[in-house]
Amino acid sequence: MLYELLTRYADDYQIFNLLNYITFRVGAALMTSLLIAFILGPRMINMLRARQGKGQPIREDGPEGHIIKKAGTPTMGGLLILLSVMLSTLLWADLSNPFLWTVMLVTGGYGLIGFYDDYLKVSRQNPKGFSGKIKLVLEFGIAAAACFVLTSVFPQTPDGFETGLAIPLLKNFTINLGIFFIPFGCFVIVGASNAVNLTDGLDGLAIVPVMIAAMSLAFIAYIVGNSIFSGYLGVPYVPGSAEICIFLGAIIGASLGFLWYNAPPAMVFMGDTGSLALGGALGTTAVAIKHEIVLAIIGGLFVLEAVSVIVQVASFKLTGKRVFRMAPIHHHYEKKGWAEPTIVIRFWIIAIVLALIGLSTLKLR
Repeated sequence: MLYELLTRYADDYQIFNLLNYITFRVGAALMTSLLIAFILGPRMINMLRARQGKGQPIREDGPEGHIIKKAGTPTMGGLLILLSVMLSTLLWADLSNPFLWTVMLVTGGYGLIGFYDDYLKVSRQNPKGFSGKIKLVLEFGIAAAACFVLTSVFPQTPDGFETGLAIPLLKNFTINLGIFFIPFGCFVIVGASNAVNLTDGLDGLAIVPVMIAAMSLAFIAYIVGNSIFSGYLGVPYVPGSAEICIFLGAIIGASLGFLWYNAPPAMVFMGDTGSLALGGALGTTAVAIKHEIVLAIIGGLFVLEAVSVIVQVASFKLTGKRVFRMAPIHHHYEKKGWAEPTIVIRFWIIAIVLALIGLSTLKLR
């Protein structure tokens, strides 16, 4: 909003020219969302606590002490993140950019799905929420619409860039997926969303890796949206995609503000409202900037959590035996006696290392 209102006066007032720089608006969006989260955080937490009573229902089969330690903690804290992100983005971004709106609408749509799921869990005091099949249908529907829109705004080329998959370590090389691009994009978006959701099981565990992934993707989006930088590094050039950096900057600021209240011992959980939305945002961004495979590296911690669940379920159904003491894998280490802060911090370290590996693929080509 400010971008459209004030850049027209940039020739008369030099200070408004700052809004033409994406880096400035990323910083402004970050600080704005952080400030909103700090201001609204206490009020929203008190409101959620008053309305939810017993708070988020805790799995009875969870690690010992979880029910005692976390009972009564309110959920749906993702509302604080989403509100901060959306307000900040609307304030600082170029609202005519289709990439921006695609990522925002997926984030909002997944946030609504998560909100309804959290509402059912709290109102029924049942950790299962609503039908997983219906949830997946809704998620795939939103993701398919987003991928279809992206194929129309990507550069149209004879070699099928709009449906191409970029391969890390290879310069200016994409594989044309053709009609399979939309199913593949849906898999990336839905997979990222649910992987973050599975990771959100300990205080502060998911939100910091989300910030790390958002920082990494913002850096990549800035390069991909710049013809000079993308040409130098040999990565696909996607005109207009750099505007997503504003949205990712807002996510970083809102996540920092949320972490203030989610750090152990958590005053509020983000719930599916936040985890599904943030995962969807990361997945959609990766598809928009054509770095889907790199997202699997940068978000490797989320992949590990999701794979641990898949392996556990498959092993139990096929052999009747469990590979882990409990899945997702962070609960396995809890069962082994690791303290919650130890697990969280070590997983943060893993997320940082994986992000650095993912970013190194930009140069190693």
